[in-house]
Amino acid sequence: MRLRPLRSLCLVLAFTLGAPALADEATDRAFKDLYQREWTWRLKQYPTMATAVGVHDYDDQLGHVSAKHQAERLRDVEAFRKELAAIDPARLSEAEQTNYAIFRTQLDNFIESVQVKAYLMPINSDSSFYADLPMMAESHPFASVADYEHYIKRLYAVAPLFDEYIGLLREGVKSGMTVPRVVLEGRDGPIRTIAEQKSPAEGPFYAPFNKIPASISKADAERLRREGEKAIATAVRPAFAKLLKYFTAEYLPKARKTLGAYDLPNGKAYYQLMIRDFTTLDMSPEQIHQIGLAEVARIRSEMEKVMREAKFEGDFAAFLHFLRTDPQFYAKTPRELLMHASYYAKRIDGELPKYFSVLPRLPYGIAPVPETIAPYYTGGRYSPAPEGGRGAGFYWVNTYKLDSRPLYILPALTLHESVPGHHLQGALAMEQGEQPPFRRYNYISAYGEGWALYAEHLGVEMGIYETPYEHFGRLTYEMWRACRLVIDTGIHAKGWTREQAQALLRDNTALSEHELTTEVDRYISWPGQALSYKLGEIKIRELRAKAEKALGAAFDLRTFHDTLLALGSVPLPVLEKRIDQYIAQNQARR
Repeated sequence: MRLRPLRSLCLVLAFTLGAPALADEATDRAFKDLYQREWTWRLKQYPTMATAVGVHDYDDQLGHVSAKHQAERLRDVEAFRKELAAIDPARLSEAEQTNYAIFRTQLDNFIESVQVKAYLMPINSDSSFYADLPMMAESHPFASVADYEHYIKRLYAVAPLFDEYIGLLREGVKSGMTVPRVVLEGRDGPIRTIAEQKSPAEGPFYAPFNKIPASISKADAERLRREGEKAIATAVRPAFAKLLKYFTAEYLPKARKTLGAYDLPNGKAYYQLMIRDFTTLDMSPEQIHQIGLAEVARIRSEMEKVMREAKFEGDFAAFLHFLRTDPQFYAKTPRELLMHASYYAKRIDGELPKYFSVLPRLPYGIAPVPETIAPYYTGGRYSPAPEGGRGAGFYWVNTYKLDSRPLYILPALTLHESVPGHHLQGALAMEQGEQPPFRRYNYISAYGEGWALYAEHLGVEMGIYETPYEHFGRLTYEMWRACRLVIDTGIHAKGWTREQAQALLRDNTALSEHELTTEVDRYISWPGQALSYKLGEIKIRELRAKAEKALGAAFDLRTFHDTLLALGSVPLPVLEKRIDQYIAQNQARR
């Protein structure tokens, strides 16, 4: 939730970085002034994001989402884009040319997303404004009376914010811009949890009042608790109750029966935007579909080889059934699952210096996925640390429905979500203070998810996978991401059914029935996002192979990784340009 306003701005098109032969300081200054003014504007527009990145000027606000405010933002961003067009990128320094490429297409993506009215679908089967909002306290400061008073004002702001969201959902119903009904069943759970609380002094919104610091007087603490309870009782719970009534009585029954993005108003343009947004590549659905089919075939042959190494007597389908049902592969308690995840995390930690010379200072912890979202959430997720050094990053492990969380996938999941995957990459990006904030706090899915999937494969070189079953678990995860290329394009551009998509995962991976169902629903309701993993990983592995071939014995894996991660989060064309420079620089040294 904290970074969604940034994620909604992260479309990156290919921008050729030229040599700064005409660079001048005045052009650099003009460009810096522009993106600094835009960043100040951005923080004001998205107050919870401002809090998350350590700017506390708007800690008492939640912002606005109405169609009127969307139109006003569009006009503002179009004005910024006009200013940017007057700046000649050829006259920028090399560092600012990279910034220009990213900033330009952040603006372009925002403009196009508003034009196709993507804001009319503020929910999907993976996340939503109402499920994310209870976590806002994670990044909010609670050191002073003023901090608590600001938080209480935010609690009162929930009701008008939800009214604006209901307005968007109503407009979406009228225009046919809704999430497919099939993936909305049961998604009212997080709303119901808050709406039906027996006492305001329970649940995530009240949690900060249970740990008021001793530096606040007892009288103030008692007053703040009373005011917090009142805000939850009179503003928060009624807002969730009103949303629950609308969601179940109106939105759900009227949500569209179709699945694909192509079935939306202006659906082809919308889906192409999502492809560019999440992959940073200008590819057609058919191109991506064919890449996916080829990857599925390649990985399947590797999986069958590992099955033979496990000395399993039976065919591939029988092996998948064995992996899904044998008790040896499943934890009996949530604590046991978390302990296994912790074991792999510490094993990986010990290998990192062999593969990276620059490591982040920020630590990370391991915790269960919050109960309110666990039933329909993915198997694991990385939750980044709030700005300001007041907390660590967290590797979330889903402990709901333990018979769908096999232990043999934990090495791959841990490599992906903690280190050297999302935590290592994200923490290094946060610690790169020299980058402008529109880059530091940006998340480009093709880069971040591509890196995390690459990290799963890096675990082979690290020796993390100990058994044939764990190797098969890694291949299951890789196959899962390859299937996403086929499924996402199949559903959104080729008329695939939900059952077709589920069958592809069921026949080619060891994912449980629960997980493959939640995953397919995620792809249905979140077009394009699922494409970023495999396409990003393919590009990173391609660039590594290119560097290894060009440099031969002089290739150093640690410096390659350091170079790649030093960029923060960048589009794949910018990443490729930087690795080409890395190769040329090392060839020159030789």
